[in-house]
Amino acid sequence: MATEETHNPPLTQPPPLAPSLPQYPEMIMAAIEALNDKNGSDKSAISSYIESTYTDLPEAHSTLLSHHLDQLKQSGQLVLVQNNYMKPDPNALPRRGRGRPPKPKVTVPSGTVVGVGPPRPRGRPPKPRDPFAPPPPPKAKNASTGSGRPRGRPPKKAKTAPAPATGGAPRGRGRPPKVKPAVAPVGC
Repeated sequence: MATEETHNPPLTQPPPLAPSLPQYPEMIMAAIEALNDKNGSDKSAISSYIESTYTDLPEAHSTLLSHHLDQLKQSGQLVLVQNNYMKPDPNALPRRGRGRPPKPKVTVPSGTVVGVGPPRPRGRPPKPRDPFAPPPPPKAKNASTGSGRPRGRPPKKAKTAPAPATGGAPRGRGRPPKVKPAVAPVGC
């Protein structure tokens, strides 16, 4: 059996941006600063500014722009308000996420060992006992609390053989067949 050599072509990476082009985040931030709109700039305004300022943009310019705008928004460098991107206000409070905020973590001083000792058993803890009281009597099996009957559904009683019905054969299961009337011969 001969060994087969597979010639895998090297993975092609997308062509790097032209050396004269800065990175997309830099172009986006420059576009927002240059447009200088107090309500922010939308994606199409940012795109048209970049297209008019820089030449030799890649064919996937709109895809790259969308991707980098999302990354800048996720990292907190840009804020999206009513489909307009703007730089976050340094004096504004940070936005809270949805839901209840997490409880603050309790800091344990160093040198303290956490979890020493046996773990607590499961279930409800027993009631405290009086040390001077006599021990309780042992519980008997099938002891009930008051009614005298055992718990649960009573067992079925054994059936005795039923008396046969009048007639000879026992009846079968289900509905009996319909009796058809006898038809008289026609034409005598």
